[in-house]
Amino acid sequence: MASVQKREIAPSVSVTQPARKRQRWIGYLFILPWFVSMIWFDAIPFGMNLYLGMTDYSVGPIEQANWIGLENFERMLDDDLFRQSLANTIYFIVFSVPLTLILAFSIALLLNTRIRFLGLFRTVYYIPSIIPVVAASIIFLWMFNARAGAINQILYAIGIDPIRWLTNPDYTKITLVIISLWGFGAQMIVFLAALQGIPEQLYEAVAIDGGGLRARLRHIVIPLMTPTIFFNLLVGLIASFQVFTTAYIILGPNGGPLQSGLFYMMHTYNNAFRYFEMGYASAMSFVLFLIILAFTLLMIWTSNRWVYYGDE
Repeated sequence: MASVQKREIAPSVSVTQPARKRQRWIGYLFILPWFVSMIWFDAIPFGMNLYLGMTDYSVGPIEQANWIGLENFERMLDDDLFRQSLANTIYFIVFSVPLTLILAFSIALLLNTRIRFLGLFRTVYYIPSIIPVVAASIIFLWMFNARAGAINQILYAIGIDPIRWLTNPDYTKITLVIISLWGFGAQMIVFLAALQGIPEQLYEAVAIDGGGLRARLRHIVIPLMTPTIFFNLLVGLIASFQVFTTAYIILGPNGGPLQSGLFYMMHTYNNAFRYFEMGYASAMSFVLFLIILAFTLLMIWTSNRWVYYGDE
Protein backbone atom coordinates (compact mmCIF):
# COMPACT_ATOMS: atom_id res chain seq x y z
CA MET A 1 0.00 0.00 0.00
CA ALA A 2 2.88 2.30 0.85
CA SER A 3 4.54 1.55 -2.49
CA VAL A 4 1.30 2.38 -4.30
CA GLN A 5 1.06 5.72 -2.48
CA LYS A 6 4.65 6.54 -3.39
CA ARG A 7 3.97 5.81 -7.05
CA GLU A 8 0.90 8.10 -6.92
CA ILE A 9 2.69 10.99 -5.18
CA ALA A 10 5.90 10.91 -7.21
CA PRO A 11 4.37 12.12 -10.51
CA SER A 12 2.65 15.07 -8.78
CA VAL A 13 5.96 16.18 -7.23
CA SER A 14 7.75 15.94 -10.57
CA VAL A 15 5.02 18.05 -12.17
CA THR A 16 4.71 20.77 -9.53
CA GLN A 17 8.45 21.30 -8.98
CA PRO A 18 9.13 22.81 -12.43
CA ALA A 19 5.98 24.88 -12.08
CA ARG A 20 7.27 26.31 -8.81
CA LYS A 21 10.57 27.13 -10.47
CA ARG A 22 8.77 28.89 -13.30
CA GLN A 23 6.71 30.89 -10.79
CA ARG A 24 9.88 31.83 -8.94
CA TRP A 25 11.53 33.10 -12.12
CA ILE A 26 8.36 34.99 -13.08
CA GLY A 27 8.51 36.70 -9.69
CA TYR A 28 12.16 37.58 -10.29
CA LEU A 29 11.23 39.09 -13.66
CA PHE A 30 8.56 41.25 -12.04
CA ILE A 31 11.00 42.70 -9.48
CA LEU A 32 13.85 43.00 -12.00
CA PRO A 33 12.91 46.58 -13.16
CA TRP A 34 12.78 47.78 -9.57
CA PHE A 35 16.05 46.04 -8.74
CA VAL A 36 17.84 47.48 -11.79
CA SER A 37 16.52 50.98 -11.08
CA MET A 38 17.60 50.71 -7.43
CA ILE A 39 21.13 49.72 -8.46
CA TRP A 40 21.35 52.30 -11.26
CA PHE A 41 19.66 55.28 -9.62
CA ASP A 42 20.41 54.65 -5.91
CA ALA A 43 23.32 52.34 -5.17
CA ILE A 44 25.70 53.53 -7.90
CA PRO A 45 25.10 57.28 -7.29
CA PHE A 46 25.49 56.70 -3.55
CA GLY A 47 28.82 54.95 -4.09
CA MET A 48 30.00 57.65 -6.51
CA ASN A 49 28.98 60.36 -4.06
CA LEU A 50 30.98 58.72 -1.28
CA TYR A 51 33.98 58.38 -3.60
CA LEU A 52 33.80 62.01 -4.78
CA GLY A 53 33.52 63.11 -1.15
CA MET A 54 37.08 61.84 -0.68
CA THR A 55 38.44 63.71 -3.70
CA ASP A 56 39.03 67.33 -4.71
CA TYR A 57 36.84 66.97 -7.80
CA SER A 58 35.69 70.20 -9.41
CA VAL A 59 32.95 70.33 -12.02
CA GLY A 60 34.36 70.29 -15.54
CA PRO A 61 34.82 67.95 -18.50
CA ILE A 62 38.63 67.76 -18.09
CA GLU A 63 38.81 67.91 -14.31
CA GLN A 64 40.28 64.92 -12.54
CA ALA A 65 39.26 63.66 -9.13
CA ASN A 66 42.39 63.47 -6.98
CA TRP A 67 42.13 61.30 -3.90
CA ILE A 68 42.49 63.36 -0.69
CA GLY A 69 40.98 60.97 1.83
CA LEU A 70 39.11 62.57 4.73
CA GLU A 71 40.28 66.14 4.11
CA ASN A 72 36.80 67.29 3.03
CA PHE A 73 35.30 65.93 6.23
CA GLU A 74 38.01 67.60 8.31
CA ARG A 75 37.35 70.85 6.47
CA MET A 76 33.77 70.88 7.75
CA LEU A 77 35.04 71.26 11.30
CA ASP A 78 36.61 74.61 10.38
CA ASP A 79 33.80 75.78 8.09
CA ASP A 80 31.78 78.45 9.89
CA LEU A 81 29.05 78.36 7.24
CA PHE A 82 28.75 74.60 7.67
CA ARG A 83 28.04 74.99 11.37
CA GLN A 84 25.70 77.91 10.79
CA SER A 85 23.75 76.14 8.06
CA LEU A 86 23.37 73.06 10.26
CA ALA A 87 22.22 75.20 13.19
CA ASN A 88 19.72 77.04 10.98
CA THR A 89 18.36 73.73 9.71
CA ILE A 90 17.95 72.34 13.21
CA TYR A 91 16.19 75.57 14.27
CA PHE A 92 13.80 75.18 11.37
CA ILE A 93 13.12 71.53 12.24
CA VAL A 94 12.50 72.19 15.94
CA PHE A 95 9.74 74.70 15.19
CA SER A 96 8.40 73.70 11.78
CA VAL A 97 7.87 69.97 12.26
CA PRO A 98 5.92 70.06 15.57
CA LEU A 99 3.81 73.07 14.53
CA THR A 100 2.93 71.44 11.22
CA LEU A 101 1.94 68.21 12.99
CA ILE A 102 -0.22 70.06 15.52
CA LEU A 103 -1.92 72.12 12.83
CA ALA A 104 -2.53 69.13 10.55
CA PHE A 105 -3.86 67.01 13.42
CA SER A 106 -6.14 69.78 14.69
CA ILE A 107 -7.66 70.44 11.27
CA ALA A 108 -8.09 66.69 10.72
CA LEU A 109 -10.05 66.47 13.98
CA LEU A 110 -12.32 69.28 12.85
CA LEU A 111 -12.83 67.70 9.44
CA ASN A 112 -13.71 64.35 11.00
CA THR A 113 -17.02 65.74 12.25
CA ARG A 114 -20.38 65.74 10.50
CA ILE A 115 -20.92 69.25 9.22
CA ARG A 116 -22.34 70.77 6.07
CA PHE A 117 -20.03 71.24 3.07
CA LEU A 118 -17.50 68.86 4.63
CA GLY A 119 -16.09 67.84 1.25
CA LEU A 120 -15.57 71.48 0.31
CA PHE A 121 -13.67 72.20 3.51
CA ARG A 122 -11.45 69.16 3.03
CA THR A 123 -10.65 70.25 -0.51
CA VAL A 124 -9.90 73.83 0.52
CA TYR A 125 -7.48 72.74 3.22
CA TYR A 126 -5.75 70.22 0.97
CA ILE A 127 -5.29 72.39 -2.15
CA PRO A 128 -2.33 74.45 -0.77
CA SER A 129 -0.22 71.30 -0.47
CA ILE A 130 -0.41 70.63 -4.23
CA ILE A 131 0.42 74.18 -5.35
CA PRO A 132 3.90 74.26 -6.94
CA VAL A 133 6.54 75.32 -4.43
CA VAL A 134 8.01 77.95 -6.74
CA ALA A 135 4.64 79.64 -7.31
CA ALA A 136 3.81 79.59 -3.60
CA SER A 137 7.26 80.98 -2.72
CA ILE A 138 6.83 83.93 -5.10
CA ILE A 139 3.42 84.67 -3.54
CA PHE A 140 4.91 84.62 -0.04
CA LEU A 141 7.80 86.77 -1.21
CA TRP A 142 5.26 89.45 -2.07
CA MET A 143 3.16 88.91 1.06
CA PHE A 144 6.13 89.35 3.42
CA ASN A 145 7.58 92.33 1.58
CA ALA A 146 8.63 95.00 4.08
CA ARG A 147 6.93 97.88 2.26
CA ALA A 148 3.97 96.75 0.20
CA GLY A 149 3.48 93.25 1.59
CA ALA A 150 -0.01 92.15 2.60
CA ILE A 151 1.16 91.00 6.05
CA ASN A 152 2.65 94.37 6.96
CA GLN A 153 -0.37 96.17 5.56
CA ILE A 154 -2.58 94.22 7.94
CA LEU A 155 -0.24 94.94 10.87
CA TYR A 156 -0.20 98.63 10.00
CA ALA A 157 -4.00 98.70 9.83
CA ILE A 158 -4.32 97.36 13.39
CA GLY A 159 -1.68 99.72 14.77
CA ILE A 160 1.40 97.49 14.79
CA ASP A 161 4.66 98.69 13.27
CA PRO A 162 5.66 96.84 10.08
CA ILE A 163 8.22 94.06 10.49
CA ARG A 164 11.18 93.51 8.19
CA TRP A 165 10.40 89.83 7.76
CA LEU A 166 13.02 89.07 5.09
CA THR A 167 15.70 91.68 5.83
CA ASN A 168 16.01 91.39 9.60
CA PRO A 169 18.18 88.41 10.66
CA ASP A 170 16.00 87.93 13.74
CA TYR A 171 12.90 87.23 11.65
CA THR A 172 14.11 85.33 8.58
CA LYS A 173 13.95 81.84 10.08
CA ILE A 174 10.67 82.61 11.83
CA THR A 175 9.24 83.74 8.50
CA LEU A 176 10.29 80.50 6.81
CA VAL A 177 8.75 78.49 9.63
CA ILE A 178 5.46 80.35 9.16
CA ILE A 179 5.58 79.73 5.42
CA SER A 180 6.26 76.02 5.95
CA LEU A 181 2.90 75.67 7.72
CA TRP A 182 1.18 76.41 4.43
CA GLY A 183 1.58 72.87 3.10
CA PHE A 184 0.12 70.84 5.95
CA GLY A 185 -2.57 69.33 3.70
CA ALA A 186 -0.75 66.09 2.91
CA GLN A 187 -0.23 65.28 6.58
CA MET A 188 -3.81 66.33 7.31
CA ILE A 189 -5.12 63.77 4.81
CA VAL A 190 -3.08 61.00 6.46
CA PHE A 191 -4.39 61.98 9.88
CA LEU A 192 -7.95 62.14 8.57
CA ALA A 193 -7.71 58.66 7.06
CA ALA A 194 -6.42 57.27 10.37
CA LEU A 195 -9.18 59.02 12.34
CA GLN A 196 -11.84 57.47 10.14
CA GLY A 197 -10.37 54.05 10.88
CA ILE A 198 -11.07 54.26 14.61
CA PRO A 199 -14.05 52.00 15.50
CA GLU A 200 -17.18 53.77 16.72
CA GLN A 201 -17.55 51.17 19.48
CA LEU A 202 -14.58 52.69 21.31
CA TYR A 203 -16.22 56.11 21.34
CA GLU A 204 -19.44 54.52 22.61
CA ALA A 205 -17.54 52.78 25.40
CA VAL A 206 -16.11 56.10 26.57
CA ALA A 207 -19.57 57.69 26.45
CA ILE A 208 -21.03 54.85 28.53
CA ASP A 209 -18.33 55.43 31.15
CA GLY A 210 -19.30 59.09 31.29
CA GLY A 211 -16.34 60.44 29.39
CA GLY A 212 -16.56 63.54 27.19
CA LEU A 213 -14.55 64.90 24.28
CA ARG A 214 -11.41 65.25 26.38
CA ALA A 215 -11.59 61.63 27.51
CA ARG A 216 -12.14 60.45 23.94
CA LEU A 217 -9.13 62.43 22.77
CA ARG A 218 -6.87 61.29 25.61
CA HIS A 219 -7.80 57.62 25.91
CA ILE A 220 -8.93 56.71 22.38
CA VAL A 221 -7.84 59.10 19.66
CA ILE A 222 -4.27 59.93 20.61
CA PRO A 223 -3.20 56.36 21.55
CA LEU A 224 -4.62 54.93 18.33
CA MET A 225 -3.14 57.78 16.30
CA THR A 226 0.43 57.30 17.55
CA PRO A 227 1.47 55.16 14.52
CA THR A 228 0.22 57.89 12.18
CA ILE A 229 1.87 60.58 14.30
CA PHE A 230 5.11 58.62 14.13
CA PHE A 231 4.86 58.29 10.34
CA ASN A 232 4.15 61.99 9.76
CA LEU A 233 6.84 62.98 12.24
CA LEU A 234 9.45 60.83 10.53
CA VAL A 235 8.54 61.99 7.02
CA GLY A 236 8.42 65.62 8.13
CA LEU A 237 11.79 65.34 9.83
CA ILE A 238 13.47 63.90 6.73
CA ALA A 239 11.88 66.52 4.48
CA SER A 240 12.83 69.40 6.80
CA PHE A 241 16.48 68.39 6.78
CA GLN A 242 16.37 68.91 3.00
CA VAL A 243 14.57 72.27 2.95
CA PHE A 244 15.85 74.27 -0.01
CA THR A 245 13.47 75.65 -2.64
CA THR A 246 11.42 78.10 -0.59
CA ALA A 247 14.42 79.53 1.25
CA TYR A 248 16.45 79.80 -1.96
CA ILE A 249 13.72 81.71 -3.81
CA ILE A 250 12.75 84.02 -0.94
CA LEU A 251 16.17 84.74 0.61
CA GLY A 252 18.53 84.05 -2.28
CA PRO A 253 21.49 81.65 -2.47
CA ASN A 254 23.31 83.28 0.47
CA GLY A 255 20.39 82.81 2.85
CA GLY A 256 19.46 86.43 3.40
CA PRO A 257 21.11 88.91 5.78
CA LEU A 258 24.08 87.49 7.69
CA GLN A 259 23.28 84.04 6.24
CA SER A 260 20.51 83.83 8.83
CA GLY A 261 18.42 81.70 6.45
CA LEU A 262 21.24 79.63 4.98
CA PHE A 263 20.17 76.01 5.33
CA TYR A 264 22.26 72.90 4.95
CA MET A 265 21.07 72.02 1.46
CA MET A 266 21.63 75.61 0.30
CA HIS A 267 25.23 75.52 1.52
CA THR A 268 25.71 72.18 -0.21
CA TYR A 269 24.22 73.56 -3.43
CA ASN A 270 26.45 76.64 -3.31
CA ASN A 271 29.59 74.57 -2.94
CA ALA A 272 28.58 72.27 -5.77
CA PHE A 273 27.18 74.62 -8.41
CA ARG A 274 28.40 78.10 -7.46
CA TYR A 275 31.91 77.44 -6.18
CA PHE A 276 32.32 74.20 -8.21
CA GLU A 277 33.73 72.27 -5.25
CA MET A 278 31.89 69.08 -6.01
CA GLY A 279 34.10 66.95 -3.80
CA TYR A 280 33.35 69.05 -0.73
CA ALA A 281 29.64 69.17 -1.59
CA SER A 282 29.58 65.38 -1.98
CA ALA A 283 31.14 65.01 1.47
CA MET A 284 28.50 67.34 2.91
CA SER A 285 25.68 65.34 1.31
CA PHE A 286 27.11 62.13 2.79
CA VAL A 287 27.24 63.74 6.24
CA LEU A 288 23.60 64.77 5.78
CA PHE A 289 22.76 61.15 4.97
CA LEU A 290 24.43 60.04 8.21
CA ILE A 291 22.59 62.71 10.22
CA ILE A 292 19.19 61.72 8.79
CA LEU A 293 20.01 58.03 9.32
CA ALA A 294 20.95 58.67 12.96
CA PHE A 295 17.75 60.62 13.64
CA THR A 296 15.67 57.96 11.89
CA LEU A 297 17.20 55.12 13.90
CA LEU A 298 16.77 57.13 17.11
CA MET A 299 13.11 57.70 16.38
CA ILE A 300 12.55 54.03 15.55
CA TRP A 301 14.30 53.02 18.77
CA THR A 302 12.24 55.40 20.91
CA SER A 303 8.98 54.56 19.14
CA ASN A 304 8.63 51.38 21.21
CA ARG A 305 7.97 53.56 24.24
CA TRP A 306 5.17 55.73 22.89
CA VAL A 307 3.77 54.23 19.69
CA TYR A 308 0.75 51.98 20.28
CA TYR A 309 -0.39 49.42 17.72
CA GLY A 310 -3.85 47.89 17.78
CA ASP A 311 -2.63 44.30 18.11
CA GLU A 312 -0.60 45.03 21.25
